[in-house]
Amino acid sequence: MIAVETRHTDHCKCCTDDPNSLLLSMDNALGIISKRASPIRDTETVALHAAQGRVIAQDVTARADAPPFNNAAVDGYALHTDALPGDGPWNLRVIERVAAGQTAKPKVSGLFATRIFTGAAVPAHANAIVMQEDVARSGSTATIVRNVKPGAHIRYAGEDMARGDTVLQRGTVFSPAEIAACAAAGFGQVDVVRKIRVALVVTGDEVQTPGTTLSPGCIWDVNTPMLSSLLTRPLIDLVHVVQIKDQNQCTQTLLHDLSDQADLIITSGGLSVGEEDHVRPAISELGGQIDFSGVAIKPGKPVSFGRLGRSLWLGLPGNPLAAFTTWKIFGEAILRALTNQEMHKSLRRNVLLSKSICRKPGRCEMRLAQVAGFAANGQEMVSFQDATHSGRVASLPTADGVIYLPKDVDFFPTGAMVEFLPFCR
Repeated sequence: MIAVETRHTDHCKCCTDDPNSLLLSMDNALGIISKRASPIRDTETVALHAAQGRVIAQDVTARADAPPFNNAAVDGYALHTDALPGDGPWNLRVIERVAAGQTAKPKVSGLFATRIFTGAAVPAHANAIVMQEDVARSGSTATIVRNVKPGAHIRYAGEDMARGDTVLQRGTVFSPAEIAACAAAGFGQVDVVRKIRVALVVTGDEVQTPGTTLSPGCIWDVNTPMLSSLLTRPLIDLVHVVQIKDQNQCTQTLLHDLSDQADLIITSGGLSVGEEDHVRPAISELGGQIDFSGVAIKPGKPVSFGRLGRSLWLGLPGNPLAAFTTWKIFGEAILRALTNQEMHKSLRRNVLLSKSICRKPGRCEMRLAQVAGFAANGQEMVSFQDATHSGRVASLPTADGVIYLPKDVDFFPTGAMVEFLPFCR
């Protein structure tokens, strides 16, 4: 089948189950995660400046109008426009000087002006501000050379937010933008979802710590530092990072212990059906629940999900690129579900291919891609790898994300539209 164009929905064409396959579709796997991962209800209060990366536990409503009073948007002269009849220029007596943090005299009448500075409260007599560039000052007289309309250069009370307005909704992740809004709404502390307790278990007799001298038949461990880095963020408490050998009893004992300590156990490797793959058997033998084991994607087909005791379990493949990609898709979805973030918001967007692709169909393929500018019609274009190799990570640093290649399409011409998931680093 040839791909000419795919339009963005929340499901690419690779996301429907194949009745002839035992593998689950990607979106159905995500649907299972959404249903099984119940939001954490425990909350804690943190200082606003320390809320970066945390998830808002309840809606934030403004405690007062912002700004709380009418104030000057520029340096200039506050006056009532009735003081500027005809064509001008107009000479007005300056009766006071008001800077930010000061208050003006009580309301008085007359044809006069108040020297005012940005952020200062607008005097009760004034309904406009003339910029200082349009005023010639001589002693106590201000000569206005340009007329203004009522309301000019005034920030009115409550125009940013009114008391009781919902400023931020529960499930929003704090960034500096949200922190700014909370500060304007009058909050010095905020309630956030408590941190997610996560345990990381990396399996494999063949992996060794990077920087050591490799023993025969061994490779350096990529997944421990890579996944630890992905999990190092404000909303996570990484309670354990453990490397274990491919031994059944060792695997069972460790997973049993972690199931009482973590909200989420992440394993890497040990998901195949060989004699040296012990993670899935250990989950089953401990009485755990496996909701899915295998998804029709490339790379990352063995990815698995379930529950062990009080913990959710996410089984990532052992190959590093597959582990990275499946974490971005399924791991991030689990974090969103646990912290009650809005699940329906998709980061995927439509892009055009900078060259053609000829591939073997059968599974949804996620191929590393880079943003490469824009087509003549303004549509974003991407360049990409010629193939997907689950164990190769040398191209990861230059990748902006992955493109989704639907399972039933074998040829994509140059300029074909596909979906793109950014890594958002």
